[in-house]
Amino acid sequence: MNEDIQFILDETKEAMENAIVHLKKQFANIRAGKASPSMVGSVMVDYYGSQTPLTQVANVNTPDGRTLSIQPWEKAMIPEIEKAIMNSNLGFNPMNNGESVIINVPPLTEERRKDLVKQAKAEAEDSKIGVRNDRKNANNEIKKLEKDGLAEDMARNAEIDVQELTDTYIKKIDDLLAVKEKEILTV
Repeated sequence: MNEDIQFILDETKEAMENAIVHLKKQFANIRAGKASPSMVGSVMVDYYGSQTPLTQVANVNTPDGRTLSIQPWEKAMIPEIEKAIMNSNLGFNPMNNGESVIINVPPLTEERRKDLVKQAKAEAEDSKIGVRNDRKNANNEIKKLEKDGLAEDMARNAEIDVQELTDTYIKKIDDLLAVKEKEILTV
C-alpha cells in the first residue's frame, strides 16, 4: 500500500478516535441519577480572584449513590464553593455543615430522563457528523493523490478502507449511546 494512503488512513482513524473520546467526555457530563464526582467537574470556583476548577480546591466524594460530599482544603472556601455550585445551573442545592459542602442528588423525573436521552442522542449525532466529516476529508485527500498519479484501483481500495473505518466508528458511537440511554432510563 502507498505510504501516503497509509498516512491518510492513520490520520483519519486518529480523528475518528478523538470523536469517540469527546463523546465519552460529553456523556460523563450527562448525569444518570447516581451521584458522581464528574457531575461537578465543570464547576469553576473563585479562588482568590481567579476561576479555578472545583477539583483543584476540594476533594469530591460520593459517600452513597445519592450524595456528593465536597471537602475544601481551606474552610474559607465553603461559601465560594456553594456560590459556584448555585451559579453553575446544575440544579443542585448545596448545604454546608461547617466542614464540607453536601449535595443531595435528587432522583430524576421521567420527563428529565427523556430530556437527558435527547441530549445524549444529540451528542452522539454530533460525533457521527464529526466522523463523517473525517471520512469526507480522507476521501478528498485520496482524490488529490489520484490526480497526482495514484492508480485508480488503489484509490478505490483506499476509499473502501475509509468507509470501513467510518462504519466501525459509527457503530462504536451507537453502542456508547445505547449504554448511556440504558443508564439514564434505569430507575
